[in-house]
Amino acid sequence: MTNEKKYHQVRKEAKATGLALLAIIIFWIITGFGAATLDIKIFRLPLWVITSCFGTWLFGVAIVWFLITKVFKDMDLEDTEDE
Repeated sequence: MTNEKKYHQVRKEAKATGLALLAIIIFWIITGFGAATLDIKIFRLPLWVITSCFGTWLFGVAIVWFLITKVFKDMDLEDTEDE
């Protein structure tokens, strides 16, 4: 793999990771503040606690699984150019 292709892949992975972080933050805001208006309790905890803590954690695990399987690529980072 040439250095140009390596840099392209690294930029792709960095952009995808940034978008994943943004998606997790938006999910946390929606499930935390959005569910705060509901008067539902699970195990004596408000729904927003369950959705914003455990839901966000599960969503993050799903996003990381997607990144690992679909976006990230195992490559050698040495400076040698393959022809």
